[in-house]
Amino acid sequence: MKVIFAGTPEFAATALKAILAAGFEVPLVLTQPDRPAGRGMQLHASAVKQLALAHNIPVAQPISLRLDGKYPEVAAAAHELLRTTPHDIMVVAAYGLILPLSCLQIPRLGCLNIHGSLLPRWRGAAPIHRAIETGDTETGITIMQMEEGLDTGPMLLKRSLPILEQDSTATLHDKLADLGGHMIVDALQQLGAGPLAAEIQPESSVTYAAKISKEEAAIDFNLPAQVIARKIRAFNPFPAAHGSIHQTVIKFWRAEVIENKTENASGTIIDASGQGVLIACDGGKSQLRVLELQKPGGKRLPAQEFLQGFPLKAGQVFQA
Repeated sequence: MKVIFAGTPEFAATALKAILAAGFEVPLVLTQPDRPAGRGMQLHASAVKQLALAHNIPVAQPISLRLDGKYPEVAAAAHELLRTTPHDIMVVAAYGLILPLSCLQIPRLGCLNIHGSLLPRWRGAAPIHRAIETGDTETGITIMQMEEGLDTGPMLLKRSLPILEQDSTATLHDKLADLGGHMIVDALQQLGAGPLAAEIQPESSVTYAAKISKEEAAIDFNLPAQVIARKIRAFNPFPAAHGSIHQTVIKFWRAEVIENKTENASGTIIDASGQGVLIACDGGKSQLRVLELQKPGGKRLPAQEFLQGFPLKAGQVFQA
């Protein structure tokens, strides 16, 4: 079976590695155009492009696939490339471009998507972040037959895994990427023997995982400590939860909840020691002990090391 692959970040690269390791032929890879990154803002190829080039796979990087969009000539060229590249199926994982119906109809066996949630829960751009932020106890991967709607297609395979108490988006991302790689190989191998049973998504259970904005990362200490701790985990590694003290933005990378009440106002530092920076939350109804912090231009450090270079003391107040 010949597989065209469309994806961009490391999550997608993990799936492409699994497909190649399983012996499937990949005659073409689609990925996002190179983007400026780093202090020098030099152009960097995506993780998927780097992997494809390492395996001598042709790479296309159209800025659009919509024939009725802003770049119809680019889209038309991409459509022609898909039509003239011999293949049976397309696999899509975190590509970053919408595939119009005109693209979805080109592969003989259609297009499969690797989605990082248990659909129909958390359709959309940020399913891993939102699952952690909301307090879900499990998530998983859904292999879905793509259609025009946003993550609305029939489900072909679904497998779950637990969200552990200390899981961040970074750690859960890696687990789901590995699971997705195994599952897409299973799906392709099963398709080689015949169609997979498809399950229609129940509309009554749909939730949407909106894209994460940088503004969300500013912590409001009027919230319960449990809610803030989930946000810290959800926004690790991006966009990094933070609070401001003396007009300096401090990023929070790891924290634990202390249920004890306090007379201190929200955002007030109760204690700053090697054990962590203890902060009052929710009007004093709960407390958050931040265990790993980062100052501007600095490294992520355990609280004890952080405080040696950026002293904090009881009574100081964090602002959002």
